[in-house]
Parts: sequence; structure tokens; C-alpha cells
Amino acid sequence: METAGEPLKVQATGAGETAAHKVRSVRAVGTRAVLAELSGTQDVLALQALLLEKPLPGQQDVLAAAETVLVKAESPASARRIAARLMQLDLTAPVQRDGELVVIDTVYDGEDLAEVGRLTGLGTDGVIAAHSGQIWTVAFAGFAPGFGYMIGENQQLEVPRRSSPRTAVPAGSVALAGNYSAVYPRRSPGGWQLIGRTNAKMWDLDREPPALAAPGHRVQFRPVRDALALAAEPVAEPAAAVAEASADGLRIVSPGLQSLIQDLGRDGHSGLGVSAAGALDRASLRRANRLVGNAPGAAGIETVAGGLKVQAVGDRVLAVAGAPSELSIASAPDEAGDTWQRTVPVATPFALLDGETLSIGAPESGFRSYLAVRGGVNAAPVLGSRSTDTMSGIGPAPLAAGQLLGTGGEAESGVVGNPELQPDYPGAGVTVLDVVPGPRADWFDQAALDSFAAQDWAVLPQSNRVGMRLDGTPLQRSRQGELPSEGTVAGALQVPPEGLPVLFLADHPITGGYPVIAVVVDSQLDLAAQVPIGGKIRFRWAESAPAEHTPNNEEASN
Repeated sequence: METAGEPLKVQATGAGETAAHKVRSVRAVGTRAVLAELSGTQDVLALQALLLEKPLPGQQDVLAAAETVLVKAESPASARRIAARLMQLDLTAPVQRDGELVVIDTVYDGEDLAEVGRLTGLGTDGVIAAHSGQIWTVAFAGFAPGFGYMIGENQQLEVPRRSSPRTAVPAGSVALAGNYSAVYPRRSPGGWQLIGRTNAKMWDLDREPPALAAPGHRVQFRPVRDALALAAEPVAEPAAAVAEASADGLRIVSPGLQSLIQDLGRDGHSGLGVSAAGALDRASLRRANRLVGNAPGAAGIETVAGGLKVQAVGDRVLAVAGAPSELSIASAPDEAGDTWQRTVPVATPFALLDGETLSIGAPESGFRSYLAVRGGVNAAPVLGSRSTDTMSGIGPAPLAAGQLLGTGGEAESGVVGNPELQPDYPGAGVTVLDVVPGPRADWFDQAALDSFAAQDWAVLPQSNRVGMRLDGTPLQRSRQGELPSEGTVAGALQVPPEGLPVLFLADHPITGGYPVIAVVVDSQLDLAAQVPIGGKIRFRWAESAPAEHTPNNEEASN
């Protein structure tokens, strides 16, 4: 294992080249995930198929990418065991590409069709013939739910990404980049070459599975001349789809800046291009649920910077945990029209009687507060979770004034909990976060690594649940070129070309194409989520990453 602060250098050493059809090396990605590096797409598909068919002990999720497979583990110890076991696997068995055949009707009139014809030397008609005349296989998912990276039977259509990405690619766009083809499932930024469009709905939560073309599926693009309507934009599930049918619950008087329904997330769907989402400060949500007698993962409300105001419809039991704030309750008017106010402490259960209104003030420190109601918020689950995923648009929409949230059956205790102590939350000073070297720390020299840990990084206003954008002295890479997209995790610190890190949070894209210099240890992600806009962060090297493995690693041969 590398010492704290040193770049991870993973190389195959010894007699010569790495044996064919084996994992070349394994890199740590934080404390609970590892990244297996392989020789090509064939081995990526073979390893992905093997891990899905016969999961390793402690394996939680698997995410294939261009040249790597990310394996998430249930614990750091499991990650270490998985790293060693991956080096032993034999990938010589051929990958069976006999998955379901999906036919996608396509109008070939994309803005970049002529340019692709020029780049490939095939001309416009040749591109259409080459693209529709072969079977494509979905190798892996990423970027967005329903976005499948498809590999063809030949490399006639290998083209670079656009030098200047588009800020908005229409849903249903059929595109090429590198050796891959894909269909954009929703309107989003993108740098792929657009050659056509389809009205096929690539992602539909009412379908099982929701992805029209999931990993392993074969795809045939069929040229059509008739005009097609572009695929409809996915619509976020209404936050109160279940609640409106009930007669009581919580009425949203004012949602504040951004208030979302969150539980502990939807792990295990990386293969569909879906991130975990869930509460950013998991400990605070668990604490609030514990106080009202709910199951730990019951859905509650995550709100930032105060301003949330809710009214009880029927008597309710509530608790607020997270950023310490003033909690004031205004009574309903009595017969004389009089009202009165009282305050309640955070991290303490309290009753909110019918007609009373709770207001959450601006935090004294920290950034995010969590409101739990006995029984949990009863929004419609999506892929097993009630969480809002702001990156993909999955789950309930942000809360809006006038909305009624019902309560469900998530109470697991007949009594409420006792008041609890809360940890200290970030204030005006500098918050120190422990990190381990990232899987691509070797893209930076020692001077850049030292600069990364020596300075205070400011949290920019452009930060959100996808990632915290940081400002400081830019970091210089020691390696040039483009990194193929690979799986990543919450806590990863990705460094784009301008050199300013982005700290991925729960709604992060499941794959990324920029080097990850470090990863915040899992136990401190809750603390990271409480650093406010304008707050300062300093990173400190820790020594708790899973061991790195190469073909000559002794542990791998035991």
C-alpha cells in the first residue's frame, strides 16, 4: 500500500507483459471500492459478466466502463479481499453476445453526419450503411440512465468527440464517439457526433427493465425516411403522487431554496446508469428518523440553508437533525383569531398539532437539515427508493408550495426517541477532510499532490448535490492526454483540465473522464455535505485505502 500523500503507481512488473485475459491491475477507489484495469473491451465484458453471474463475497455493485470495471464493496475489508480475488480470475471464457435484439428506427439526418462521412472517408451514404448494417452490443451504461455505450462489429465508424461540446443535445439523438455509438435518452450536454435521431424511448420507469438497451443487449439501427417525433423528455415523479390520496400529512407552505425528499438511496443500479442519490448527510437523516421512531432509511426532507416551512394536516410527530437552526412553531388561530409561537430544539422529537406551522431558520453552522415525520414521507418509490436524484431526474420533484406530503408505514417503534447530542458542524473556519490517494493520483507529480493538501479550497456557489466545485490554486497534471471514461464514487475528487477539483456527492455521474486525484474517506462524506457555500476545506492524507494489486502482488497469488 502506498504511504499517505504519495501518488499510486500501479504497474505490471516482472517477466514481461501481463497474461492475456487476466485483470492487469487493481487500484483503490477510496476505502470501499476498487478499479480493475483490463486489456480491452472483450475482457471488460468478460469480467462484468463473471461478477454479475458469481458475485464475490462483500460485492455491492459492478460498473463496467471503457477499459475498467469498478467494484463497490460493503466494507473496507471486503474491498481488500475483492482486490486480491480479482487478480486470480480467469477471463478466457468467451463472452456470450446473444442478448435480446433491440431494433431502433432511426432517421439519419444528424448535424454531424456529413462531418463523420468526411472523417471516416465513407461519405454520408457510407456512414448510414455502416451504422445500420452491423449489430451493436451494449457494453456498459453511464452518463445518464438509459445511455448505453454500444460497440460494433467493426471499427469503420471510429471518430473523435467534437472539439466543442454542445450545451444541449436533443433527446433521441443517435451519436458516435470513439468506437462507440449511443442514443441520448434525455436532453443534456454532450460532445458526441450526431448522425441521426429516433423516437425510441430509451428510459421508461414504467417498463421492466427501464432501459430499452441495457448491458448485454444487441442493437440494430434500422433506417427510416418518415419524420419522427423526438423522444419525450422524462418527467420527474410528482413528489406527492401517493400523498394526495391521503387526508393528512404535511403541507408545504414554503420550500426554501431547495427541499427534496431523500432516504438512504438506491444502491446497486450502476449498470443502468443510475447513481445512488440519497441523503448527503446520512447520519443526520438516520438521527432524525430514530428520534420519531422510524426505520433508519425512512424518507424525510433534506433542506439547505433554512427557509423550509411546513404545516401539519392532522397531528404529527416530527424531529429535525443536521445543521443547528432555530425551529419555531406558530399555532393555528384560535376562535378569537389569536396565534402564539414557541420554539423547539433540534435533535429532539416534538408534536406539530393540526394547523400548526414549523419554520426552519438559517443554520448557525453547517448547511443541510433533515426533517423526519413519524411514518416517513410517503412518496412513490422508484427503483426501490424515494430519493430525488437531481442528476438523472429520477424520483420526486423538488418540493413546491401548497404540496401535501402524506406519511407512510415506516415507523418501527411504538415510542419516540430521547433527545440526542449532535456533532459539531462546519462554521466559519476550515473543515479538514481525510482523503486517500485516488486511482489516478499518478497523473500528478509530487508538487501538485503537495499543493492539493497544503491549500484551503473554497466551496463555490455553483456547487450542488452532484458535486462541490472548489476554488484555489489550480493543480497541474504531469500526464497529458484523455482518460477513458471509468467508474467513480461519491467522495471522488476529479480534476478537469483547468485544474480546479470537483468533489463528487451522492448525485454524481457514475462514470467520469477526468483523473481522480483523491477520494474522501466514506466516514467523512456526511461532514463534507455540511460545508456551506463559501466555506473552506483542507484535505489531509490518510492511510486507509485498500491495497493496490499487480500481477506480482503476493497476496493475489495466495
